[in-house]
Amino acid sequence: MTRSRREFIQLSAIAGGAVALGMVGARAHAEQHDAGKPARRLKILVLGGTGLIGPPLVEYALARGHEVTLFNRGKTNTDLFPKLEKLRGDRDGDLKALEGDRTWDAVVDDTASIPRWVHDSANLLKGRAKLYLFTSSISAYADTSKPGMTEDAPVATMPPEEVEKVKTTADIGNFYGALKALCEQEARNAFPDGALIVRPGLIVGPGDRSDRWTYWPVRVHRGGEVLAPGTPDDPVQFIDTRDLGEWYVRLLEDGVTGTFHATGPASRLSMAEMLYGLRATTAEKIAFTWVPADFLAEHDVQPWSQMPAWVPPVDEYAGFALVDCSKAQQAGLTFRPMAVTAFDTLKWWDAQPDERRAKPRAGLDPAREKEVLAAWHAKKATWKAPTKVKG
Repeated sequence: MTRSRREFIQLSAIAGGAVALGMVGARAHAEQHDAGKPARRLKILVLGGTGLIGPPLVEYALARGHEVTLFNRGKTNTDLFPKLEKLRGDRDGDLKALEGDRTWDAVVDDTASIPRWVHDSANLLKGRAKLYLFTSSISAYADTSKPGMTEDAPVATMPPEEVEKVKTTADIGNFYGALKALCEQEARNAFPDGALIVRPGLIVGPGDRSDRWTYWPVRVHRGGEVLAPGTPDDPVQFIDTRDLGEWYVRLLEDGVTGTFHATGPASRLSMAEMLYGLRATTAEKIAFTWVPADFLAEHDVQPWSQMPAWVPPVDEYAGFALVDCSKAQQAGLTFRPMAVTAFDTLKWWDAQPDERRAKPRAGLDPAREKEVLAAWHAKKATWKAPTKVKG
């Protein structure tokens, strides 16, 4: 791809400015929280600890001087934290390593999506820890059609007989949200005075094996014509896994309980703002082509999976990316600059094996993107959105 020297200099200046602003913001972000040491050293048991949220949480807890123990199967990222105590077991029926009278100040549960798992672990640890932090999901709500939803909105439910059918994660199907809500209740039942429930939105950043947001910085850095979904004003929310994990540690240090959303950024973010923010981190020549949601649906382009981080903000999803996160911010949740998340994600992605990068787990492959863009250019002058019939 060729461009003039003047264009290159201009675009490089923009990218450099984005990096500089991001680095300054990152330093300010770190200094805001790392000043001073916690009042006391905590003993923290992490159920999991080697997936997406766990590593930054553990790293931050250790940097803050806390003692961390991991309980997991020992199958994911086994090279992490070689000096930490690791208890081996399985949430699905093998909790022997957690038996006994040993105590912790806090338990962090990042791995459960089946109520039975939370019931078993929380009740086994009841009376042996003061806090039980359970990672739930924004998907736990019964209705995401209302923008500005707060933590007291009704959660999803499901028939008891369907709950009994869920034996493994392969059985979850369309009940993910309702099962998360039931997991929350199990944590509250076992820790009535010490349950801390966090409902994140889309968790992104280095280490995200789902590629649900990684697609966008990678795609933007490839340059050329980029298919942008919906309208420029469509909202989007996400949170860097490091912001989430570090906030978890601060919540535990402060002994916080209750229920919190955990998604960002601090104020409303549109798809255009996100994409042009990513655009400022590269000198590649890029053009965004906005393709309406109905046209994408007609051409079998799926929101969220093939157009990551985005769902059309209509009907039952009108409030999905407009969740009120003010309570969490009042409790200390902050967000590093998106430029930092983008650069760090790209650095992580570039370090992955060639065969992994050749098969992203989300987004459109280049050939399919070109195909849909060509179809849109051929039809956009005469295309009309289908009429929606109520009733």
